[in-house]
Amino acid sequence: MSKFSLSVLQRRVFPFVGSDDPDIVLGATFGEDAALTRIGDEILASHVDPIVGAIGDIGRLAVHVACNDIATAGIAPRWLLLLVLVPRIEDEELLEQIMRDAAGAAREVGAGIIGGHTGYSAGLTRPLVAVTALGTASGRKPVLTGGAEIGDLVLVTKGIALEGTAILAQDFADVAREKGLSEKDLAEGRAVMAAVSVVPEALALSEQGVTAMHDVTRGGLLEALLEIAHLSKVGIEVDGNRLPIPPVVTRFAEAFPFDPLRMISSGTLAVTVPPDRADGASRALKRLGTPSAYVGRVVEGQGVRLVRDGTAARFTEIRCEEDELARLWALHPRSG
Repeated sequence: MSKFSLSVLQRRVFPFVGSDDPDIVLGATFGEDAALTRIGDEILASHVDPIVGAIGDIGRLAVHVACNDIATAGIAPRWLLLLVLVPRIEDEELLEQIMRDAAGAAREVGAGIIGGHTGYSAGLTRPLVAVTALGTASGRKPVLTGGAEIGDLVLVTKGIALEGTAILAQDFADVAREKGLSEKDLAEGRAVMAAVSVVPEALALSEQGVTAMHDVTRGGLLEALLEIAHLSKVGIEVDGNRLPIPPVVTRFAEAFPFDPLRMISSGTLAVTVPPDRADGASRALKRLGTPSAYVGRVVEGQGVRLVRDGTAARFTEIRCEEDELARLWALHPRSG
């Protein structure tokens, strides 16, 4: 699965969304992770996300991906609605496993499953799980994707291409073996999925005065930074030699191959931090045991300028429709 391009969204989707309701604080906005609505004295954050690009651990992944997008606004996820579709009426055990995994993930983030829908469809070749996550601000000031300011430092947590590598290790195992990856590589790759949640670090960073946060999903870190730059009307300069790329990601990227900068990476946060808040943000992450690296700076201009090994490349075009995992599913449709 991949997204439609920004131009298609602008022509075919965004003209039909929106409302004059004064209680909509932030409605449908490209690149923003959550919608914000006012209910009395409270702000409700909401987000919905489907998962069809994974098979193993899909219930757990779907919950964490939706909750991540609430947390990037600095708001704790509290309630969940699940849509679960499996290919066949006989897939009862698959349905139960998805629900069991989703319930476990909900407990991990302190959220409750309050409803949803389950069913089957012969038009599916693998399960589809969509989760709507909701939470209230409880006095917190929401953090937006479009809040980066010139002079901010750019922070990346954990590493890049995490989710994509874990899915390749889980659902493309036979292909990975054919490409020379070992059982140890596969086990290490699957273990990366344990880091898929960003809820603790996102909430901690929101208390440190960060200006923008974005969950690194489809399109990878490069797309996340382009969206921050686009919404904030700034440019971003990145030192490619400082990007945190775990060794297991490098091995999978070389074997398949794929570009880690463009690989889906739930579990990774792209954050902009005022320089005077950088030490506090680093200490907050260290207390959680969350690795991080400062990889660049927000500057005047537009797009992303990536400098690596003395060579510079500039990216300005939003390409949310492009993702390395979607490309690999197209190349290996029988995986899983």
